[in-house]
Amino acid sequence: MFLSSGTVRLVPLIAFVAVTCIALAQQPRRVDDVVLKNIPKSSGEEWLTYGFNQQETRYSPLNQINTANVSRLGPAWSYDIGQGGGNQEGTPLVWNGTLYSITNWSIVYAVDARTGKEKWRWDPEVNRDIIRSRACCGIVNRGIAIYQGKIIAPIIDGRLEALDAETGKPVWETRVGYAQDYYTLTMAPRIAKGKVIIGAAGSEFPVRGFFSAFDANTGALAWKFYTVPGDPSKGFENDAMKKAAETWSGDWWKLGGGGSVWDGMAYDPEADLFYVGTGNGGPWPEALRKSKGKDNLYVCSILAVKPDTGKLVWYFQAVPGDSWDFDSVQQLILADLTIKGKLRKVIMQANKDGFYYVLDRVTGQFISGRPFSEVNWAKGLDEATGRPIVNPEARYGSDVISITPGPGGGHNWAPMSFNPTTGLAYIPTWTFSSMNYSIDPNFKYTPGRSNTGVAGMGGAGRGGRGAGQPADPNPKKPPSPPAIGPVPVNGERRALVAWDPVTQTKRWRAPEGGSIGGGTVTTAGNLVFQVSPTGHLFAYSADKGEKLLDIDTGLAGGMGPPITYEIDGKQYVALAGGIGHVIPRYDTPAQAAAPAAAGANAPPPDLATGPSANSAAQILPKLMVYVLDGKGSPR
Repeated sequence: MFLSSGTVRLVPLIAFVAVTCIALAQQPRRVDDVVLKNIPKSSGEEWLTYGFNQQETRYSPLNQINTANVSRLGPAWSYDIGQGGGNQEGTPLVWNGTLYSITNWSIVYAVDARTGKEKWRWDPEVNRDIIRSRACCGIVNRGIAIYQGKIIAPIIDGRLEALDAETGKPVWETRVGYAQDYYTLTMAPRIAKGKVIIGAAGSEFPVRGFFSAFDANTGALAWKFYTVPGDPSKGFENDAMKKAAETWSGDWWKLGGGGSVWDGMAYDPEADLFYVGTGNGGPWPEALRKSKGKDNLYVCSILAVKPDTGKLVWYFQAVPGDSWDFDSVQQLILADLTIKGKLRKVIMQANKDGFYYVLDRVTGQFISGRPFSEVNWAKGLDEATGRPIVNPEARYGSDVISITPGPGGGHNWAPMSFNPTTGLAYIPTWTFSSMNYSIDPNFKYTPGRSNTGVAGMGGAGRGGRGAGQPADPNPKKPPSPPAIGPVPVNGERRALVAWDPVTQTKRWRAPEGGSIGGGTVTTAGNLVFQVSPTGHLFAYSADKGEKLLDIDTGLAGGMGPPITYEIDGKQYVALAGGIGHVIPRYDTPAQAAAPAAAGANAPPPDLATGPSANSAAQILPKLMVYVLDGKGSPR
């Protein structure tokens, strides 16, 4: 009787437990600090942060698509993003069966990752007429973050917005910077220890660079770190700024100083260090910053700070006294490498200046650096410190000199990736780019407009991350310092370079790349997927560089980087591209009233990412998703 009675009483209990377990299983997994930390140990089905993991490797453990079958990749579905107005630079995120991304004018959208059906769309309703003239670097955004059921989106006008991931409704809003001060948000925010960390673009105006941390659940400001010192008469915010001020002279703070933060970040949870790359000095020539011969900390640097407080732990300055627009904001990758028989915890960067840097990520110690593209501004790097040995001729004045790389850089924002199995980094690069530099003899600092200080650049600056080079006013080729580094093959200017960071040598190369536009992802299927600036999706074997796939997306340009994810047992590859309708940025009312006379009709240099850029400007942006044996509409 006891057993029978007990059995009867257990039936509803068992049923309750079963229903509860089913309900819990159906709830989406919340993305928190533990989940983000453990991404390298996960199955890789979702894409939860800008660089796939906090180490920013863009390496996916997915292998359903591999070297044996990648040629069968075909379209699964596509989604019309909108009217555009610039490059589609955003890296999509995938969570809970939904793909999230951001497009021009900071419009955020969510679609079903299986079908492309729109779930919601949110427009921050930016004042476009005002912001267009105050955005230094194009009307673009490189991505979003996800945390605790919220999509955290950077708004081009300086706002930071948290949206409910299920509905797209605003949860909180905070202010990172103000467009009135010529700050704009173009980078993807990152998450570390419950904080969302982001910087602001704008060095060409110039501005005083910084990055800030906010509580990811409330939007409250946690801390702010300036990358260059301010007015000494007002005191310094911390010891780091006091030290930095010793490397400046004159009244630099009246010009802002530069050092804006607009792309590269990474986080090491074990070391509890958050890494940030900083931008160029402003104006460009050190002489115009009244700091000739000074290092100008912390422009063109990699910084390591504590995520709880923002306190600086170490720094490495790649280009002291920068005069060439060599931002050090390019992607930062964390890896563990065996170098000279010793396991080293490293941070790596393929810098705009043409050198590939490997540093100890715990101490900041320089380990090695070699040119991955042609370089003539420096003779090499000091083997002990990594400090560049600058060619004296590169310190330009009134005479024109040709410098390599140019402001588009050997590598720019197009994401590279690192495969721990092959030990190779895959860098979309300009193998050769150059620009003619000389100080503008008529330079006068003018608040509210670009102030590069370089002759021939005009008021337009370089549009932020400029591939476009100003026309050479001299009919004769200007002199240039002697070059080092890999010689471009058969005159090629763009390539995808597979780089061995241990030996600092090229392992293989493919003749499609470009430091601006598209990017790469590498997978456990021994693949590297590359989106080219010209609108192609390529797949190469990661170990040998054999081309296995070439899909013309039909988007022509304005391309963003690829991602891969898996849902319902199917692996997908997603990318976005297309520029749409572009209205140029004007620095002055006169330009706006008479753009033809001002020569301002061309798209910003940020958009000129390939020979098909003009075609892309006629194509409305799309999100394209591919799957094995896909038979969907290609565009």
